Amino acid sequence: MRIAIVINKSWNIFNFRLSLVKALLAAGHEVVAIAPEDAYSAKLVAEGCKFVPLPMESKGTNPLKDMLLVGKFLKAYKAVKPDVILQYTIKPNIYGSMAAKLAGIPTVNNVSGLGTVFIVENLVSKIAMALYRFSFQFPAKVFFQNSDDKALFLERKLVRESITEVIPGSGIDTKRYVPAPEFKRQTPFVFLMVSRALYEKGLVEYVEASKILKAKYPDVRIQLLGGIDEEGNIGIKRVLVEQWAKEGWLEYLGTSDNVAGVMHAADCVVLPSYREGTPRTLLEAAALAKPIVTTNVPGCKETVVDGYNGYLCEVRNGADLAAKMEQVYLLSDAALQTMGQNSRRLAEEKFDEKFVIDRYFAAIESATGKVARKVDVNQ
Repeated sequence: MRIAIVINKSWNIFNFRLSLVKALLAAGHEVVAIAPEDAYSAKLVAEGCKFVPLPMESKGTNPLKDMLLVGKFLKAYKAVKPDVILQYTIKPNIYGSMAAKLAGIPTVNNVSGLGTVFIVENLVSKIAMALYRFSFQFPAKVFFQNSDDKALFLERKLVRESITEVIPGSGIDTKRYVPAPEFKRQTPFVFLMVSRALYEKGLVEYVEASKILKAKYPDVRIQLLGGIDEEGNIGIKRVLVEQWAKEGWLEYLGTSDNVAGVMHAADCVVLPSYREGTPRTLLEAAALAKPIVTTNVPGCKETVVDGYNGYLCEVRNGADLAAKMEQVYLLSDAALQTMGQNSRRLAEEKFDEKFVIDRYFAAIESATGKVARKVDVNQ
């Protein structure tokens, strides 16, 4: 079959969906990536994908402007002529579904997180709900990354239950992401947040927690790895991040293509996000046997059994975040190691990407009526 994968960034396909792409290619399918062109588009081609550029703003929230995307998607889908389209992120899910219906091509959608429109309720969010309700009549399958997101969509009658299913995010390759051969506690202790510098990721609370912790433990290291995104009102300005770093509350590490390498040098991974699908960074942390501190909100809470492999804190509460980080800091070496090993166990039993890939093959077969798996890609 010819299978299209459509996301708002080529970077996203390469970093989060490459294992699925490889599994589809190994099964003999042709894979066409449809996304805005960026530095990762050529890398997808090098992996065996075909690539069709489709410009779209990932953050724009003007529905009238975005409706023009239906025409762009329709043109691309008619040109590519895929047997099935796998869509991710809000704009492909909404406008791509409309275009696919017009083109007569089945789609499998993935709600990889609800984003700002579900965190802040305003006119834009009401329009987004209406667009979801209309466009989600058309997919053959809609995957959610946590049961709260699915329940919210059902409660608001945005999708019919019969086509929905919950999967563990993008999953994690537990053969690629493996713990360090030997446990080592860092001196001084290192907390690491891997995220873009966005308000909704809880970065302000992370800095608040840093101030509290450093008052008691001046040597503790509080790090941030991730891009600065000043688009719209959700991104924290570079000048503010640099000010925090200058004042000593944060070590800003910039970005890296080797996130696992940076995580290996940390003792605990922190994500105080307001809401997620299933955060890939926490799946990576679990696979690498790192204790996790995250918020007790949809998406994040799925990655932590409180007290077993980390701690859950209150959302938008820097003091509670600091208290939970301090609990990890005060663990003995043996307890810290055990907590990390428990994270690894969860990754293997609950988050292995083979579960996600299996469900995608089943969804493709159901949507197209064709056999999708011609070889055992898990061997």
